[in-house]
Amino acid sequence: MNLYDLRIEYDKAPFGLSVKNPRFSWKLKSGRTDTMQKNYRIVVTESDSGNTVWDSKLIESDASIHVEYAGDALLDETAYSVHVEACDNHDEKSEIEGGFVTGIFDPASFQARMITHDLSEDNKSCPVFYSSFATRKKVKRAVAYVTSYGVYEMSVNGKTAGDLRMAPGWTSYKNRLQYQIYDITELIDKRNFVEITVGNGWYKGILGFTLKPNNYGDRVAAFAEIHVFYEDGSCDKIFTDENWGVREGQILSSEIYMGESVDTTKADFAEGKVSVTEFDPKTLVAQENEPVRVTKRLKPVKIFTDPEGNKLVDFGQNLTGVVELNIKGKKGQKVTVKHAETLDKNGVFYPETLRKAVSIDAFVLNGERQVLSPKFTFHGFRYAKIEGIEDLTEDMFTALVIHSDMEEIGDFECSNKKVNQLYSNVTWSFRDNFLDVPTDCPQRDERLGWMGDAQVFCWTASEIRNTARFYSKWMKDIGAESSLEKGVPHVVPDILGSYSSSAWSDAAVIIPWAVYQTYGDTRILSDSWQCMHEWVDHIRNHCGDNGLWQTGFQYGDWLALDKEEMADRTGATDKYLIANAYYLYVTDIVRKTAKVLGHSDAEKSYSKLYEKTLEAFRSEYYTSTGRIVSETQTGAVISLFFGLAREKDRKRILDALVENIAAHKNHLVTGFVGTPYLCHVLSENGAHDLATVLFMREDYPSWLYAVNKGATTIWERWNSITPEGDFDVSGMNSLNHYAYGSIADWMFRKISGIEQLEPGYKRFRVKPMLVKGIYSFDRSFETMYGTIESHVSCKDRRIKVKVVVPVNTTAELTLPEQTETKVLGSGTYEFDYATDTDLTVERYSMESTLGEILQNQLAKDMFEQFAPGMLDNPMIGYAMGMTLTEMLVQAPEAKPMYEAVIAALNVQEKANNQGAAFDGDIRNEGNQTTNRISC
Repeated sequence: MNLYDLRIEYDKAPFGLSVKNPRFSWKLKSGRTDTMQKNYRIVVTESDSGNTVWDSKLIESDASIHVEYAGDALLDETAYSVHVEACDNHDEKSEIEGGFVTGIFDPASFQARMITHDLSEDNKSCPVFYSSFATRKKVKRAVAYVTSYGVYEMSVNGKTAGDLRMAPGWTSYKNRLQYQIYDITELIDKRNFVEITVGNGWYKGILGFTLKPNNYGDRVAAFAEIHVFYEDGSCDKIFTDENWGVREGQILSSEIYMGESVDTTKADFAEGKVSVTEFDPKTLVAQENEPVRVTKRLKPVKIFTDPEGNKLVDFGQNLTGVVELNIKGKKGQKVTVKHAETLDKNGVFYPETLRKAVSIDAFVLNGERQVLSPKFTFHGFRYAKIEGIEDLTEDMFTALVIHSDMEEIGDFECSNKKVNQLYSNVTWSFRDNFLDVPTDCPQRDERLGWMGDAQVFCWTASEIRNTARFYSKWMKDIGAESSLEKGVPHVVPDILGSYSSSAWSDAAVIIPWAVYQTYGDTRILSDSWQCMHEWVDHIRNHCGDNGLWQTGFQYGDWLALDKEEMADRTGATDKYLIANAYYLYVTDIVRKTAKVLGHSDAEKSYSKLYEKTLEAFRSEYYTSTGRIVSETQTGAVISLFFGLAREKDRKRILDALVENIAAHKNHLVTGFVGTPYLCHVLSENGAHDLATVLFMREDYPSWLYAVNKGATTIWERWNSITPEGDFDVSGMNSLNHYAYGSIADWMFRKISGIEQLEPGYKRFRVKPMLVKGIYSFDRSFETMYGTIESHVSCKDRRIKVKVVVPVNTTAELTLPEQTETKVLGSGTYEFDYATDTDLTVERYSMESTLGEILQNQLAKDMFEQFAPGMLDNPMIGYAMGMTLTEMLVQAPEAKPMYEAVIAALNVQEKANNQGAAFDGDIRNEGNQTTNRISC
């Protein structure tokens, strides 16, 4: 048995850790099956002195994640070593070493001041704050603590500190401001020159639909403190104050929406005067989530000129980031880079999805070889339009992909190339929109932390990358922006001032629960507890006498297709049915959270509230016989998924859902609320085949429709690009929105079958479900305990399954087409057994139209046999364009007849294909024989 992957607060070797009681997690490997940890011991020592600050002693426990430090108070800026040893149930032992370096625990101890400038308001250039200092002795270590009002980059002696982008990120600035910690030891010399360049960023820059500037303040500012530690134990501190200088820089202007302009020939800089600005150091918090970085570099796949003469670079992927230029031009030469997600149907550069965000970067070259990219902006694009360069070559351009650098922990691949492209689209929209906050889109004049989008996608996100730190940071901003009186904003950080709508504000409760379930992290629950329960209390305070929430603005089933869009875009499902369904959902989570945290009185209180509200909900929204007030797809889906329907009514509601889908030619018409749960509900309630039909559809509306249209990300709308190649003209048409990418959660939980039964996947289920059109699939998922794997193939009349169960966990396995559940301890398990199932997509199905069916004489003969005279009915012509599924809505009793006809036609089709293949084999063999004879 071996220990591996020791983490401290999710990190391998934290530098600048400011958590007073950090948590330790580790994983175990073993060549034996059924291996569980029996005991462990953690010893933490101060690295320099060797003094032990905590010895947990031997603990008889299988706990191996989030074990909290319980020793002496940790000291500022101190290196600690961590030793973990463990023994398993086979009495095999192992140990692992790790460590961390603390930062500053009390931000009030900083001596630095927040400094600003007096440069003219008409001067749009990014100010550069600067200072110099000398070292006095031999340097052991140098650390910089830096933040800003705006976004910044710090350099020491001309070299950039760290590799971060858009630091310090976006927080609820009046309540919380992150600072970053840099090890700058290698940058330090005897004499040192420090510069901090600050762009407008989210603090001062233009934001929102109205392009409003100065949302938090009208002047950027900088804050920095450098600690230089000498070999003799002494320390110098260099910090921002009124003695620093400030001047213009070469960045002439910078806006997130508008782009950046840089003049690298500029050498005459106007000087300004520094002053200290009002600032509360108590708002400072050390970097909590993964910083934004360049995570991938893409080279062009094509350089071409479009029909209107635009010189374009195609990077082959819709992405979030910037274009890097590698160029040697003439001094004074101006190069402009414009951005777009797509081309129009004529192949012309099409930036209209950006709305008012012009997204133009411009560079004035200095005549030398230069590598240039914007510092303080980002764009959503696939295509770059280049002006100012005569001959474009691939080596000139690189797309820098930028997002929060979360660890990738999940993967999915299958035999169907289009489904693989769909999964790729999901992962790209995820990474493109998780840039310090979970945005709705990365390209247009919005890019805001919309709560509804984040809520419906949070389970999927957490199964692809480790989102624990990302969401923990964002939840603190949600808490800071929320209150019992106002409720929870629709957007966080809140620049819109709009509050309290179901499915959007409910993110305050659902996201912490998703993180807890995925990673076993109770700290996010305790940190979020006040915000979680106050949101439920806020709803309760706005309920009527019937105990239901039926007032105020609601987004409803946003962008659903079951209602003419009009102005509100809310879909046909009753908005207050949705509001109260979510009210029940979050109340249920809050009562379960209270139980996890040991708040017994709160658990009882919210349990009573849940039961009382459920009774009121059923009375208001269901008839006594089980009909729903809104018998829409979404109305049925949330009734079943949230467990709101009476048990006796569940079948009727499922039947109503199936009928509604059939009435829409077996297509979904759900929006942001219904879509995440639709396939789950069908698969969980005996209609998995219908779920797979919806999933595998390729016409509008469907997930694969966008794939067939060339999408490389998830669209905001099902028809962001119409079948004719035109674009939605609503003014709200992002080609990079992740909400509908929530289908990947169904792919993970239903196709590969992996689902947690206990938080953190300590105990989990593997129950793969087959999909026609996918004959094999592979899923790997790195949990806090280790890697879970599910590999399934169904072909050549054999089903093969391979499952990997990590050490210290237990799995419940149900194999495809079997009912027995096997309880498995750790290990690798393989199964191989016979099947009659053929996952080949057959030519004929219930999705075939009557006209298509009747092109075959066998179908005509069978219909005449089963229903004599049916085809002579003069009304039959109106049904020729209808699918058999549609026809069943009018005549459900005909289902056995349709199924028999389809089965017979597919048998005939298969026999014809085999015959053709056999004839081909004979001809090929004959040719081979002839060749052999002729030789």
